[in-house]
Amino acid sequence: MEGAGPYDIAGAHHVSDLQQLAERVAEALYAGDKASQSHGIRIVEVRPGYARLSMIVRADMVNGHRICHGGMVFTLADSAFAFACNSYNDSTVAAAASIDFLAAAYEGDELTAEAVELWRTRRNGIYEITVTDQKGARIAFFRGRSYRIDGQVVSAD
Repeated sequence: MEGAGPYDIAGAHHVSDLQQLAERVAEALYAGDKASQSHGIRIVEVRPGYARLSMIVRADMVNGHRICHGGMVFTLADSAFAFACNSYNDSTVAAAASIDFLAAAYEGDELTAEAVELWRTRRNGIYEITVTDQKGARIAFFRGRSYRIDGQVVSAD
């Protein structure tokens, strides 16, 4: 179609509509996501199949070795995973996840988790999340497998 502009895979939605939907979904998810809010996790960017979130490592997030607790790194990555796989407005949950810790993060560091969709079908998806610090050093790699459940995050209206 000449002059119609970019379309998604199914050809049903204009890319700008998909972007607006991803942003609405992220806003609605975040409003109810007390876990991400309580850790100071912020949404930096979201688009269909993609999310980038950040978090400052606080004093209450470090372990006895004075490094960021692995569970905090996992939480940030898992939140990015959730925002990426729900970005199409299909209610989606984690079916599996794993993480490899590559380097330590410390109090005061700003961590960023970037979630990228690798594969998606009607019911399942695989996402890769890279966690880096403010210098760009890789802190962890996370891989999540999603499963679509019934329903949508926001009304289609």
